Amino acid sequence: MARLLPVIAILAAWLYAMVDCALADRAAVRGGLPKTAWFLVTVLPAIGTALWLIFGRPRRSSPPRSGGTGGGRRPMAPDDDPDFLRGL
Repeated sequence: MARLLPVIAILAAWLYAMVDCALADRAAVRGGLPKTAWFLVTVLPAIGTALWLIFGRPRRSSPPRSGGTGGGRRPMAPDDDPDFLRGL
């Protein structure tokens, strides 16, 4: 069982990298390669996964910051939304 654990971890990471590459925005992919080339790189289970996660994966964009006034923020729950409560 202990010998099977690294194989399962590599397969899980490989599957994650392939799906992540397939769903990534074409314009946000880094590394100087087109998205199709990155997908072909991820076909290599351990090396391709590492290359995608280190060099090709798009960086996360931070959520926009509000200026402290809450302008533009919408309430998360319906019971916190004054427009929804007015309509009841």
